[in-house]
Amino acid sequence: MGRGGPLLLGVRHHGPGSARAVRAALDAARPATVLIEGPPEADALIPLAADPGLRPPVALLAHAVDEPGRSAFWPFAAFSPEWVAVRWALEHGVPARFIDLPAAHTLAWDEETDRDEGAVQEEEGAVQEEGADRRDEGGAGAGGDQVRVDPLAVLAGAAGYDDPERWWEDVVEHRGPGGRDPFAPFAVLAEAMGALRERYGAGGRPRDLVREAQMRLQLRAARREFGDAVAVVCGAWHVPALGAKTTVTADRALLKGLPKVKADLTWVPWTHRRLARSSGYGAGIESPGWYGHLFHAPDRPVERWLTKVAGLLREEDRIVSSAHVIEAVRLAETLAVLRGRPLPGLGETTEAVRAVMCDGSDVPLALVHDRLVVGDVLGEVPETAPAVPLQRDLARHQRALRLKPEALERDLELDLRRDTDAARSRLLHRLRLLGIGWGEPGPARGSTGTFRETWRLRWQPELSVRVAEAGVWGTTVAGAARARAEADAAAAGALAEITALAERCLLAGLSDALPVVMRALADRAALDTDVGHLAQALPALVRSLRYGDVRGTDIRALAGVAAGLAERVFVGLPPACAGLDADAAERMRGHVDAVHTAVGLLGESLTGTPGAEGAAPGPAHTVDAPAQDGTPATSADGRAADPRALGGLRTRWRAVLRVLALRDTVPGVIRGRAVRLLLDEGVLAAGEAARLMGLALSPGTPPADAAAWIEGFAGGGGGLLLVHDERLLGLLDGWLTGVSAEAFTDVLPLLRRTFAAYEPGVRRTLGELVRRGPGERAGAAARGLTAPGFAAEPDTGRADAVLPVLRLLLGPDPEPAADPAAESAPDPDGRSGTTTYDNGLAGVAG
Repeated sequence: MGRGGPLLLGVRHHGPGSARAVRAALDAARPATVLIEGPPEADALIPLAADPGLRPPVALLAHAVDEPGRSAFWPFAAFSPEWVAVRWALEHGVPARFIDLPAAHTLAWDEETDRDEGAVQEEEGAVQEEGADRRDEGGAGAGGDQVRVDPLAVLAGAAGYDDPERWWEDVVEHRGPGGRDPFAPFAVLAEAMGALRERYGAGGRPRDLVREAQMRLQLRAARREFGDAVAVVCGAWHVPALGAKTTVTADRALLKGLPKVKADLTWVPWTHRRLARSSGYGAGIESPGWYGHLFHAPDRPVERWLTKVAGLLREEDRIVSSAHVIEAVRLAETLAVLRGRPLPGLGETTEAVRAVMCDGSDVPLALVHDRLVVGDVLGEVPETAPAVPLQRDLARHQRALRLKPEALERDLELDLRRDTDAARSRLLHRLRLLGIGWGEPGPARGSTGTFRETWRLRWQPELSVRVAEAGVWGTTVAGAARARAEADAAAAGALAEITALAERCLLAGLSDALPVVMRALADRAALDTDVGHLAQALPALVRSLRYGDVRGTDIRALAGVAAGLAERVFVGLPPACAGLDADAAERMRGHVDAVHTAVGLLGESLTGTPGAEGAAPGPAHTVDAPAQDGTPATSADGRAADPRALGGLRTRWRAVLRVLALRDTVPGVIRGRAVRLLLDEGVLAAGEAARLMGLALSPGTPPADAAAWIEGFAGGGGGLLLVHDERLLGLLDGWLTGVSAEAFTDVLPLLRRTFAAYEPGVRRTLGELVRRGPGERAGAAARGLTAPGFAAEPDTGRADAVLPVLRLLLGPDPEPAADPAAESAPDPDGRSGTTTYDNGLAGVAG
């Protein structure tokens, strides 16, 4: 850089000191044009930087038109020198241009070559071209022994600093833009970079040489048009290369034959967190929030920063007074003087915050680092910015539903009975189908009903790439999600994948996609003979049936497939449970539990029983009876058929459980589980359960098999059963005391695993019962004192007394079922109702 030539302003990317120096130099030089490091295709997007709706941090997003997943970002913060140069040019009516390698070449560059050179930066499939700017600050050796260096680290080391960030703060951030000579900082930096390139080699990677050749060609073209009144803002490492004496022919030779793709560019929001080096961004900085503060603070930056910290800690209910701020400022200034620094830097302020405001704890200090030092600032892009049609449709939905993208993670509670919340849920589920993970569903707090949903939302810049990728499926969110679901159904391999897809389609309200998904599901179910796969698929399918009431979706076809799938599970499960080893038996036990739950839900869904807390009973969703081969028959008009056709599912499932409970070839863990499920259903008497336990714990049964039977029977809440049934506890206690010492060592891990799952209070009660011994327990049982609060027989009088209150809380009795078999005898108070409703309440009350 010198008199009579172009103004070369070498900068540190995202450096607030460089940004202030660039503005001062441009104000002094008043160039006729400004050339900026960036893709030339983005020249048409530069005028948008004057739009008040375009607020940094933002990024230029380039993606291949034919392959949207191949993309690149060029981020800009408010304190980025390139952004300051763009804004200065727009404010002064000076043309601004980008002069780096075109994005068409950048996106087509051989990825294998980049990987071999060790400089490609990838983030979830998106190549961040600006990540290569880390090499702008670092050179490369010459010849075959190329050495990547960080110029800041080299210069800091030469000055006696062990921290490049601290050296940069001292010599740039805390020294101002350069005093009376606004060009002095750039002259010194250019000289330093020239020495480094001379020492470590001026070549670098082949890609660096190509980029610098492109910049020189663009600089020559600007000089032909504007003369020497040209200012160039680029990475400091490139300044010596732009001032080097080369020929046009040599530069064009480097650019000849480069691969090329059709690229599209736009502005997208960015975040301070994505500017951080910890995110994997090659040109990242350690403290975006701190740098942003230094750039915007008009004066007294330390005092203003510590005031921000105090405000954050107060929001977190920590006691921080004005005196804390004053003492922290004094401590930071004292540390700076002791260390010979012109002003306190981030290190001094952080240590002052830890000592004065955080009482020496790193826990609140971590919050300060996350919220302020790094920060969650999210930029904004105006509607006038170019965007793919899918992005525009998504923005329209976000405005209509008042779902503003935010960088800070937040929870969203939805009540699906409200139209707005139901629409929000559909949008978020459709985006998940498209691979746009703006929100992640979580367990609903305070309710187990299907009408509530909890989402954790956080907008990441990479989601802009996902939106561009999803644009190949359609121009609207609904259309793209439907096309993606149909394609996924055709490509799905496992049966469980298709059932999960059907569930997601219902959650997303994609009823148009269900016929295709259902056909794929029926085809896959007909060909799949693995009972384990069928058992895995059934629960998700049955869960989907519960969404018909709250979401208003048509689930008749789904009910037919679920019923047919259940029939096939009933037929194939007993043979599939024979001859299993311990691990396979444990997995099959999980399948048995899942099928048992699914059968119960399927019965509720088919008869219109409310399946969710607070959900009003919806219309009955039923289908015709399945054929003998398990294929569900459908009615001619496609409407629901007689619920009695599927009312026997639970009866047939209980028959399957009886087979599993009595078949000797079935592993003990499954036999014990089948007995427990039958006992819980009320179809197996307690005496029969005790008899089966006695057989399983007889001396002829190997101890390991007996322990497995106990694990299946007593696992999953079986502790209360043992507390209230002294016969079962006595059988278990007697068997355990009779096990030999050698066998006891083998069965102990199984028993510990079973009993460790019980609640502490249950374990304590069992211990007290066992401590009493069989004689004392028998006497207590005779006196009706086996369990506190439980009598030997139910007190029907007390049960009847609470029924009116429960009816008032739960609402009126449901209408009597159409099936005469479902009718019940009159209630004790003379009213007629259903056996299931009143007897269930009486049982709970008793």
